[in-house]
Amino acid sequence: MTFIVWFAMLGAVLLLLALSSSYLRWIPVTSSVVCLCLGMGLGTTGLGLLRLDIGQASHWMEHLTEVAVLFSLFFTGLKLRLPLQNRRWWAASWLAGPVMVICIGGVSVLLHMGLGLGWGLSVLIGAMLAPTDPVLATLVQVMDAQDSDSVRFSLSGEAGLNDGVAFPFVLLGLLLLGNPQGDWLSDWLLRDVLWSVSAGLLCGYWLGRGLGKLTLYLRLQHDDSTVSPNDYLALALIAIAYVVAEALHGYGFLAVFAAGVGLRQTEVQTSSDPQEPAAEHLVQPVVGHQHLAPEHAVKGDIGSLGTSQVAAGIMLGDMLAFGSLVERALEVFLVTLLGVVVLEHWDIRALWVAAALFLFLRPVSSVLMPSQGVLNLRQRSLLGWFGIRGVGSLYYLFYSLNHGLGAGDAALGTNLVLSVVALSIVIHGISVQPLLNRYEAWKNWRRE
Repeated sequence: MTFIVWFAMLGAVLLLLALSSSYLRWIPVTSSVVCLCLGMGLGTTGLGLLRLDIGQASHWMEHLTEVAVLFSLFFTGLKLRLPLQNRRWWAASWLAGPVMVICIGGVSVLLHMGLGLGWGLSVLIGAMLAPTDPVLATLVQVMDAQDSDSVRFSLSGEAGLNDGVAFPFVLLGLLLLGNPQGDWLSDWLLRDVLWSVSAGLLCGYWLGRGLGKLTLYLRLQHDDSTVSPNDYLALALIAIAYVVAEALHGYGFLAVFAAGVGLRQTEVQTSSDPQEPAAEHLVQPVVGHQHLAPEHAVKGDIGSLGTSQVAAGIMLGDMLAFGSLVERALEVFLVTLLGVVVLEHWDIRALWVAAALFLFLRPVSSVLMPSQGVLNLRQRSLLGWFGIRGVGSLYYLFYSLNHGLGAGDAALGTNLVLSVVALSIVIHGISVQPLLNRYEAWKNWRRE
């Protein structure tokens, strides 16, 4: 397929979504479900307008999915404003750690014992499917920095952490396929688990904090907070955090997420009280030089905001607006591509894998996790269901295809992963909105 055909497809899908948005908002499906169906209709099993060979496209698809995940991780971290000692972070860490490891182990056992796959391929597929997705799960994540709902915050923190935490288990699966003797186990634990996870988180967080402080200082010194290209700063911080982490043999995904969290903590420090609204809610970037939010502009209450708070608000407001646009565009393109190829790679055995993962492994492990006074049973049940799989799983699939996965294993792994991800998009995409509406109604009832 030529570039012009793919470009025309992207434009047509975006136009269709833009024109039909007022209708789609009344039906209980996400835009990802619509894009998946459009891709299926345009693919070879539909109208035959689009065709994608996974084997030939694996290299550029690896990088495209990687970029999509990196953008989403950074802007997810930028929305998480609660202090790191808050117990909601503990819940997110539990989901990204023990719950994800249980899912990897459970899927691995199912594939090995039930489908007869080798342990290496079983672990690899389990690691691909275990992490929840930061790109497709926007409906169940925090809406902005003011949103501290326990369910949405836990899911956002989990999605930010587990795409990086899953990486050592992807490497474990590849190592088992290449050398099942296991004489590399101690190196894997020390280098790929302990060092790489710690290095990614620490270097990303302090880069975000440090560059955030430096940027605010320079802008206040030169009085240019209203005209600086904040989208450039977002791109620069994503790139720098990723490259530095990789140079230190840390995980770039974790570094980019931590950089967003670190940058947000810089904004928190500009406020005299951490309980105050996020700076971008007080300072609204608009055309011209009127950057005060309407309520401040009406009262003339300019003195109530410090100059550093104004600069931070403009910076983060611009970044989040830019990130939202990029995330939505990449989501549309990648989910449509998945729809183009999924029917060609459909594997009926994915129904068993999806059922075990969606209906048993994640729900049970989420419900049984310690609540620490943060999550009640209803909320833990929602966490167990809202385990949406998506672009992160696709990235790990393409990474494995390009890093030594044999032809036979590659075909089976591709079919299972694409099928399970498509099932997740449909099942979760249909159920998310009704469940969220019931959850919000329950919260309002409790407040009364």
